[in-house]
Amino acid sequence: MNITSLKKISFFILLFLTVNYSFGQNLLLSKEAHVSVITCGTGNESYSLFGHTAIRISDPFNNIDVVYNYGAFDFGTPNFVVKFIKGDLQYFAVANSYSDFINQYQYEKRSVYEQELNIAPNLKQKLFDNLNTSLASGESHYTYKFIDKNCTSMVVDIINKTLDTVAIVKKTDTDITYRTILYPYFDNHFYEKLGTSIIFGKKVDELGTQIFLPFELQKSLKKVSFQNQLLAQENKTILEFGKEVTSSWWNNVYTYLLFLGFVILLNKKSVAAFYFTIMALLGVFFLFAGFYSFHQELAYNYNILLFNPTLLSLLYLYHTKNRKWLYNLALFNLLSLLIYLVIMINKAHLMIVFPLVITSAVLLVKLAIQNRKRVPIII
Repeated sequence: MNITSLKKISFFILLFLTVNYSFGQNLLLSKEAHVSVITCGTGNESYSLFGHTAIRISDPFNNIDVVYNYGAFDFGTPNFVVKFIKGDLQYFAVANSYSDFINQYQYEKRSVYEQELNIAPNLKQKLFDNLNTSLASGESHYTYKFIDKNCTSMVVDIINKTLDTVAIVKKTDTDITYRTILYPYFDNHFYEKLGTSIIFGKKVDELGTQIFLPFELQKSLKKVSFQNQLLAQENKTILEFGKEVTSSWWNNVYTYLLFLGFVILLNKKSVAAFYFTIMALLGVFFLFAGFYSFHQELAYNYNILLFNPTLLSLLYLYHTKNRKWLYNLALFNLLSLLIYLVIMINKAHLMIVFPLVITSAVLLVKLAIQNRKRVPIII
């Protein structure tokens, strides 16, 4: 057995004893103890696009250096995908040694920053006890919500609970929407940006007054005061990596525009039918998710005016050659597009969906012209 393995075993034995001992006589931190908020940089994988938040407890005297992370979940959960979509997937906190935590981010080449909290020793002890009790009792389990409950908001909640006041509040970007706040995180991830633009509904168009992203917390901690002093010290860089600019031959705006241009220029009934069927099926999914899911971000999704489920009837109407209803369907969807554009005037995702609006409008106008009732001319 090597030294590294012995260190890991020793750490987890210490952590086990610490957590379980917390229900009896708590392990007392020394005066050398430090408490800090860790902010981890973004990555190129979908799960890492927004960064991560954790809490570090360091006490050299007691040989403690632990990172508490509220972003864990179990891929082995039965019906994992269904639970994730529905919004009742359970997330929970885990504790890792600081060295293991840093090594992971070193391997992923993601930056790590630290902000030490300026709080009294008794509050450091209280936070340490709260974290251990949370892990041992199962209180750290929570139902994940994209804005309201995540790794960042859970850190905010437990620190505010420890301070016995709502000390940490959002101090920046409170005058722009959640959707606008999210957009810069999708640089070089075009289809992820498009996907979130069309699946999210009304809630993400509200002003972003709540801390829900790691770097929002980092920026707010620089301005939050507690007991007549700044709550956090100056930001300290633990790891620093330059932003890797990824390039993809398909995940970009050019393939998006090329596909839509192909749909318009090909001018074939089968291509138009395929396009409208895909749009309609997405609309059905958005409608289903809005009613079925507990994720409030998916509710009241006005994007179904663009991804209109009524377009599913197009194949049947083509098959029965019902020109009257094809014409009516085209007019109804053109009206829906007009209403959609009015709603979208001040929305952050107008430009990214606008090519879809143009494509749908061109195809619908063609459909209406081809199936309008011809008025006979009597000479």
